[in-house]
Amino acid sequence: MIMAYERTYIMLKPDVLKRGIMGEIIARIERKGYSIADIKMISLDEKILKEHYCHISGESFFSEIVEYMTSGPVVGLIVEGEKAVKGMRILIGATKFEDAVAGTIRGDFASDTTFNIIHGSDSVENAEIEIKRFFG
Repeated sequence: MIMAYERTYIMLKPDVLKRGIMGEIIARIERKGYSIADIKMISLDEKILKEHYCHISGESFFSEIVEYMTSGPVVGLIVEGEKAVKGMRILIGATKFEDAVAGTIRGDFASDTTFNIIHGSDSVENAEIEIKRFFG
């Protein structure tokens, strides 16, 4: 049986560092069986955020996202493992914090949809684009 070994891009947002929960989130990723292939702290600017969030850059709330995402560094991770993209999306939980169930990262730590702790690529194709964008 051929397994689907994948790489995905995960971003721990500024409040993760401010709240001191980075270690716990990384531990959850590793306990799930995924490997951290690369990790780095990144300071974002509006240009890269417009590229990363191009699908919502025209929305009225985009300026709030820029303000939040530039309020401190983020931590970029390349996570690897079997079906890593889908598996990480399940571990992360729903984007809207009120829909994220207990036991998921957002369900346990997020208290607002804008400030929802973590980003994870939504497809293998987007993972490669995002890895290239944030890791070169």
